[in-house]
Amino acid sequence: MTINSIPLPATQRDCMSAATKRYKYLRRMLKFDQMDFEFAFWQMLYLFIAPQKVYRNFHYRKQTKSQFARDDPAFLVLFAAWLCITSVGFAIVLKLGFLQFIHFLLYTIFVDCIGVGLIVATIFWFVLNRYFRNPNEIQDVEWGYTFDVHLNAFFPPLILLHFFQLFFYNGLISHEWFISRLLGNTFWLVAVLYYMYITFLGYSSLQFLKHTHLIISPLPLIVIFYIISLVSGFNITNSLMNFYKHRVV
Repeated sequence: MTINSIPLPATQRDCMSAATKRYKYLRRMLKFDQMDFEFAFWQMLYLFIAPQKVYRNFHYRKQTKSQFARDDPAFLVLFAAWLCITSVGFAIVLKLGFLQFIHFLLYTIFVDCIGVGLIVATIFWFVLNRYFRNPNEIQDVEWGYTFDVHLNAFFPPLILLHFFQLFFYNGLISHEWFISRLLGNTFWLVAVLYYMYITFLGYSSLQFLKHTHLIISPLPLIVIFYIISLVSGFNITNSLMNFYKHRVV
C-alpha cells in the first residue's frame, strides 16, 4: 500500500478544511463584487427584530456548505463601516481632534471589537466544546462560528450605545440628574441584555450542545447591579465616556 492510499486522520482532514475555509474567506475580503451586502444588511436588521431568523440561515449554510460560520465577509465589512460611522459621532460628542479621532477609531476597531471578540470567541469555543457538548457527539463548535455569534450579539449594543445614545448625551445623560443616569444606565442594560440573548440564541440553536441556558443565568445579577447603580447615583454612560476620552487624550 502506498502512502497516498492511507486515509488521513479525521482531525487532520478537519484542520485542512478549516484552513481552506479561512483562506477563501480572507481572499474575498477585497472582492466587493462577490459580497452579498443586501443579505448582510438584512441580517443586521433582523438582529434587532427577529434574531432567530438570522441563526436559521446559519443552519441552512451548515446543510449546504458544511459549516456554520459565515463564508461571506460582507457582514464584517458592513460592521466595520458602522464602527467608523459611530466613531465619527463619538468624536463630535466628545470634541476630539483629528488625531484623537484616529486614535479612538483604532482603539474601537482593534481593541473593543476585534481584540475583545477574539478573547470572547476563544473562551466560548473552549468552554462549549469542553463542557457543553454532548459526549457522544461528533460535531463540535467551530471557532469561526463563535466569532460570528460575538459579532451578531455585539451589533445591536453598538447601534444603541454608539449611535442612538449619542443624541441624548450632551443634552441629558451627561448631567447629574436622576433622569440622566436612568436613561444612560437603561441604554446599557438593554445593550447587555441584547448581547446575552443573541449569544444564547446562537448556541442554543446548536442541537449538540447541552445546558446552554446557563449563558443567560447572570441576568438577575445584571438587573440587581442596574438597580444599585440608579440608587447609588452611578452614571455608567458618564463613566465610560470619561474612560473613552482619557485613553485617547
